[in-house]
Amino acid sequence: MDAAAAGAVDLARAAAEEVADEGTVGEHLGTVPEGDRIVSHTFACLLPGYRGWRWTVTVTRASRARNVTVSEVCLLPGDDALQPPVWLPWAERLAPGDVGPQDTLPRKADDPLLEPGFEETGDEDLDRVALHELGLGRERVLSPLGRDEAATRWYEGDRGPRTEIAENAKAQCSTCGFFLALAGSLRQVFGACANEWSPEDGRVVSVDHGCGAHSETDVEVTPDEPSVTVVDDLSSDAFEVVETASLVDDSSSSTLETVAGDDATQTDTQTDTVEATS
Repeated sequence: MDAAAAGAVDLARAAAEEVADEGTVGEHLGTVPEGDRIVSHTFACLLPGYRGWRWTVTVTRASRARNVTVSEVCLLPGDDALQPPVWLPWAERLAPGDVGPQDTLPRKADDPLLEPGFEETGDEDLDRVALHELGLGRERVLSPLGRDEAATRWYEGDRGPRTEIAENAKAQCSTCGFFLALAGSLRQVFGACANEWSPEDGRVVSVDHGCGAHSETDVEVTPDEPSVTVVDDLSSDAFEVVETASLVDDSSSSTLETVAGDDATQTDTQTDTVEATS
């Protein structure tokens, strides 16, 4: 490492401060040899949001010269720098589900998932077959690669055979009355669910998928047992208080009602005596 270039720390700092915003050039972090009499000085970057970035100033000294001059000033990321993701074209950045109701995707002229469709031949029978099987009337149709990728994605997705709902199902979709097979070559593996009670209603499912809404499965229904009546006989609220005797006083007459089981004769005598006295 050239000693003169390595010692030009103040020169490198001044060059960095001339380019950077005020107060954003931090401490000197070190020097790195870049070549014959070429040295880079690095300074900490204090810009908000630029964690781990460094101001890098490259200085050099010409052959047989004493003075060191500045060659380049730039801001470079360090090993732990906060950096944005790798730039990708807009069409490649899109992910499934990103397209909104008002968005339009660019047309891919050389999409490997598509191939040219069939044109009309003039033969009515041949064109009718092509219209049903090969997509007559469309400029492009799925290529074998496009069908393979779609089939793999669907089969390994949430509506394939290796999901929790499919593993707990008692029968497969291929034996369900609500299963509608797809047209074309994919009908051997996939279909659409037409059961409104199924969580897969209106979705593409594999023939070996399944759910609890299968048309031919059933569960044993057991009647509910009647509950046992519980009477709280420890609470006073459960008893009805009945008045068993009453005494009525009147200024003109007095009546004494007495109930005595086996002494009926004695009671009648007492009643006569009371009436005679009155």
